[in-house]
Amino acid sequence: MKLKDQFRFVRQNMKKSKTRIFMTILAAAMGTAFLIVLASVGFGLHSSIVKEITGRQIVTEIQVHGKQNEESGFQGISDEDIAKFEKMGNVKSVVRRKSLQQDGIFRLGNYEAYNKTVVAHMPSELKAGFELAEGRVAEKDNEIILGYNFIDGFLPNDTDGEQLYDNKGRLIDEFKFKDSLIGKTLTMTVNKMEDGKEVEKTFDVTVVGIRKQPTKEWVFDRTVFISDGLLKQIEEFTGTPRGAVMDPANQNDDGFVLPAYDEVKVYATNLEAVKGITEKLEKDDYMTYSVLKELKEVDLIFTIVKAGLIFIGTIAVLIASIGIYNTMTMAVTERSQDIGIMKAIGANPKTIKSIFLLESSYIGIIGALIGTAVAYLISFAVNLGIPLIIQQAFGEEPPKGLTFSSIPWTLPVISFVICYVVTILSGLRPAQRATKVDVLSALRREV
Repeated sequence: MKLKDQFRFVRQNMKKSKTRIFMTILAAAMGTAFLIVLASVGFGLHSSIVKEITGRQIVTEIQVHGKQNEESGFQGISDEDIAKFEKMGNVKSVVRRKSLQQDGIFRLGNYEAYNKTVVAHMPSELKAGFELAEGRVAEKDNEIILGYNFIDGFLPNDTDGEQLYDNKGRLIDEFKFKDSLIGKTLTMTVNKMEDGKEVEKTFDVTVVGIRKQPTKEWVFDRTVFISDGLLKQIEEFTGTPRGAVMDPANQNDDGFVLPAYDEVKVYATNLEAVKGITEKLEKDDYMTYSVLKELKEVDLIFTIVKAGLIFIGTIAVLIASIGIYNTMTMAVTERSQDIGIMKAIGANPKTIKSIFLLESSYIGIIGALIGTAVAYLISFAVNLGIPLIIQQAFGEEPPKGLTFSSIPWTLPVISFVICYVVTILSGLRPAQRATKVDVLSALRREV
């Protein structure tokens, strides 16, 4: 019997018991849909966390926190280390920063702001992607660059803080600094301890640039970038490294020592190079952190979670296989006479077996296709509906970009394979039973 004749024979037989076949296909579809939707939760949360991690930091960025070994203990990053990093292969830039050990106070008229103040190596910053929204890079000691959101914290100091904001916590327009700060000369105030009292000194600084707005809306960049020359003037005034406010009476004999740099980041030329650079740095006892390292840990955890969810979903498919087994067993019983006739005219037992396996496969494939389509609809509805439910129930919006359910192409393929294998196994015993039907008994309509 040709394959197309077997297909025609299967379709004819399936039409004879439409209700039973429909319910069996429905069970297979429900099992497949349950498997896909359940596992899609793991895939959805995994993708959301990966987006969150990669959104916080550039994927080619490697943070180097210092050097640690048993002999010398912890050591900060020095200029020699920086030179070593820059000579490594596939390194695009080595960014290094020093932080002023007190908040710089910046004033213009009755407006003032307290901000984190850093010294950055601008050539390496520009190589790494540092961009300006306005102005230019600082060239003189008294020139500074402001973070994009600096002006949001530049507030009048002659008004009570509670009067600056409305009921929703937003700054009232009349108190906003409305002019451009480019070209403006601010006074920068720093403090030091002298005889148990705070003494302050002001430095005139000119704003020459505004940094580009952060890509993430929730990131507020109010950092002020000053020159190394200005930092040296501050250190001369305070008598402490990085302008730290310390009472000389409380200093120990060894003095107060800081590493050459507070923040060092190595930028690779591409994502593929991150692993090699990280391994080389760690081999030389440097303590590193990169997105790639965190993603590796997240991937391991979610691989276990997704495998567990797929296993649980497979149980639903196995339950549906009971219905397939019963349907095929009934089919063998009802068609015993047809089997007897096929045997009488010389049909090969393998052909009879393949017909029943083909029918069980037909049920499984149709069920898997319907179940996959339903799973996509449920996934769409979940991603659309759950944020609304959370908002209505708790009065808060879920994080932007959060995906509750995600169905990559691999998930339907895995589900389809599981469903097909389970279907074949369910129909195997009834198919074998069909090959053992006695011809004479079958022709007498007995089984």
